[in-house]
Amino acid sequence: MRHHHHLLRCRAMPLLPSPPRTLRVSGSLVHHRLVRCRGLPIPPRTPGVSGGRLFASLPLPPPLRSPREVHIWYLCPDELKNQSQLNMYEELLSPSEREYADSMKATMLRKDAVLSRALLRTTLSRYTGYKIDPRSFEFKKNKFGKPEVLWPHDDSTAEQPLHFNISHTTSLIACGIAINARIGIDIEEKKRNTTKNISSLARRYFTPSEVNYLSEVSDSDAQRKEFLKLWTLKEAYVKALGMGFSGAPFSTFSIMLNTSKGIRISKALNDSRTGCDHLSENWLFTLAELNSSHYMSVCIEDSSRSQGPEDSPAPVGLKVWKTIPFVEDTLVSGTEAVKLIA
Repeated sequence: MRHHHHLLRCRAMPLLPSPPRTLRVSGSLVHHRLVRCRGLPIPPRTPGVSGGRLFASLPLPPPLRSPREVHIWYLCPDELKNQSQLNMYEELLSPSEREYADSMKATMLRKDAVLSRALLRTTLSRYTGYKIDPRSFEFKKNKFGKPEVLWPHDDSTAEQPLHFNISHTTSLIACGIAINARIGIDIEEKKRNTTKNISSLARRYFTPSEVNYLSEVSDSDAQRKEFLKLWTLKEAYVKALGMGFSGAPFSTFSIMLNTSKGIRISKALNDSRTGCDHLSENWLFTLAELNSSHYMSVCIEDSSRSQGPEDSPAPVGLKVWKTIPFVEDTLVSGTEAVKLIA
């Protein structure tokens, strides 16, 4: 993307009033709520007004009440084949985002680029109560390239700072949202095969303690799965830091699974490299199977842990939705689609 910061600004104004509409709700009221909304054409931009009836049709999510809460929204690109619907999503993108999507030579990669940005924009809009049109968001990047929302200085539509992170594979795209807490998420296909031997990859990227952990897993398929779990956890952590792989190499910290206090992180032993002062205990992790096909790791900052005793922290409050924006949202937390591992 050649113009990361050159995005259109559209001041957030009240939405156009929506006529009464009927929502069809089916499934369990607790675990499986399906809300269908009529797909309408993208409303034209009206001077001084953002949003429109379509954006108001997105059901409001429950509020994020604590920095320890995380909401995940995901979609499956293979299930979105209607071209008019894809064109509608593309209309949500900024000129630079469309330019980036157009630079993808493969059709599937272009589609994934469009869906990734459309998912992010519609998800963020939900958490402003639709006071901000999905097309109006602007973004900035930190020095390591992690994107953040560029809120107008005089804007009060986001009562509490929203943090987000995106992860995607060829078959699934996920967006994580948290308030007042940095967040990182990573997803990997459970059946993903590596071109190199797992032990070789572990010695190259992981710490000695993690290499030893994997070497004790005798079954090759089980070892591959444990490697993927560690990889997603480490990836989620460096993404939450906002530093990326270059700023926080995987070999500088260890992730420990199956401890009495849950997933823990520590500085790699005998690592004398500088620049590792970002490591701390102030992070919460969740590892889960998503959609029966992926491992998903979530990492969020928990500043309260630096002030309290070394007790096991409260778990992350995780809610997960499968979505087709403007068409249907399904709350899948508590169903077979989301299986907590650690």
